[in-house]
Amino acid sequence: MTETIPATEAAQIPQQRGASLLETAVRYAEERHWDVVPGTWLEAADGVQRCSCGDPACAAPGVHPASGDWATRATGSATVARRLWQEHPAASILLPTGRTFDAIDVPETAGFLALARMKRMELTLGPVTLTPDRRMRFFVLPGAAAKVPELVRKLGWSPRLLDLTALGEGAYVAAPPTRYGTRGAVQWACRPTAANRWLPDVEELVSPLAYACGRDR
Repeated sequence: MTETIPATEAAQIPQQRGASLLETAVRYAEERHWDVVPGTWLEAADGVQRCSCGDPACAAPGVHPASGDWATRATGSATVARRLWQEHPAASILLPTGRTFDAIDVPETAGFLALARMKRMELTLGPVTLTPDRRMRFFVLPGAAAKVPELVRKLGWSPRLLDLTALGEGAYVAAPPTRYGTRGAVQWACRPTAANRWLPDVEELVSPLAYACGRDR
């Protein structure tokens, strides 16, 4: 099924339902200017879905980098992205952090609590992903990874006691519609739109996120 998108926003919103991994990866590069890199994928072996990395005990089947040089292979070119996914159409879509955005990773329960509070505060949000392992990633301006520990301390929390992590340079997030093993696919909790092309600074979001994580302990 193809998702209906208002004509005024169609060029800014990557489709989730009915879109192939290849076309979605191309749209992320072309329309959002995000670097993309293909990760591993699932393969059927003896009736069981296993990770293409070949490790039967893989902790993240189908949703991790396929090679050690993944960061240098990431591309912001739609043409190159198309070629990469033509080689492996089932490859997961990974978005390196620390480039056009960082991501704040929190538990799902805390993430939804924070979202509700942010809407009441009328804060501007960037895209937010929701993963089948019940994590949410809030996209913010690059540089958040270096700021978060001190910002959390200023709010009166110990960074090591909160389940709140900033993903910056050298890390990545899996993007919709990437599948997490057999558990389901990554989804958008807040979709990319024309309105959230400009990302918030982590300083705008850290207070409701830390508060929600503190309540979720």
